[in-house]
Amino acid sequence: MLTISVNPVAFTIGPLTVRWYGIIIAIAVAMLVVTIPREAKRLGITRDLYSLFFCCIIGGLIGGRLAYVIYDWEHFVANPREIIGFLGLAQNGMIIGIVVAALIYMRVTRMRFSMLLSIGDAVAVGAPLALAIGRIGCTLNGCCSGQLSPFHFFPGAVIYAPPPPGTPLQDWYYLSSQYFGVPIYPTQIYHLLWGLTVFGIVWLFRGKLKPAGSLLFFFFCLYAAGDFGIRFLRTDEPVLWGLRQAQVLDLAILAVFLPWLIIRMRRFQKQALVTELANEAEPEQNRED
Repeated sequence: MLTISVNPVAFTIGPLTVRWYGIIIAIAVAMLVVTIPREAKRLGITRDLYSLFFCCIIGGLIGGRLAYVIYDWEHFVANPREIIGFLGLAQNGMIIGIVVAALIYMRVTRMRFSMLLSIGDAVAVGAPLALAIGRIGCTLNGCCSGQLSPFHFFPGAVIYAPPPPGTPLQDWYYLSSQYFGVPIYPTQIYHLLWGLTVFGIVWLFRGKLKPAGSLLFFFFCLYAAGDFGIRFLRTDEPVLWGLRQAQVLDLAILAVFLPWLIIRMRRFQKQALVTELANEAEPEQNRED
């Protein structure tokens, strides 16, 4: 049985407490800073990249925190001072926040939608890897945890060691006291593995999906499908038809982006076929003339 007993607090500087979660999230953002410009350069994108990236990071943090607060609304109503902070971020909320921030940036700067989609394809290459890295922070933070597991071995279950005597629970893992010292599903690790799987699949399709934006939509749909399944093992309370809030968002993402992806790819293929036939017919016409 895998037992997690790592102190979630990395270090303190006076009154400032730095948790491993924050450090891991910073590493995930750094990964995006490295991968997105490289992929954008390969796609021939040279403008608006860093300013758009900055706006999307802000949008992702706000969206992720807002969704996290909504998911655990009862806790934050009882502890309103904890609402402002980034010790918990919901990944679906981050994705929605990033999309909204990108659309606002496009509107304000009058960027062409096709350019925004091209940048989105560059983001799609690094995003699943960054999301997977972020789940390491969730594992060490104790948030996004799973339900009680019938298994007594990893990867079917993991155990979070109780905090040392005298340590307040809020200073230890973000985990309900009933889940300390008992086998629970390691859902954070499942999310991590799914993020790595999506990264590998997206990497294989890099440059193969047309038109611009297809890789981004493909990433959204693929990640949402896996996230939907893993959420059944989470402790989140059902809100609609037995589904968690994040699962409702997953279905909304699939309902919007999957048909959009299929329609755009089919239109592109038809247009490419028409262009190809026209190019083949032109030499024949010249010979007749």
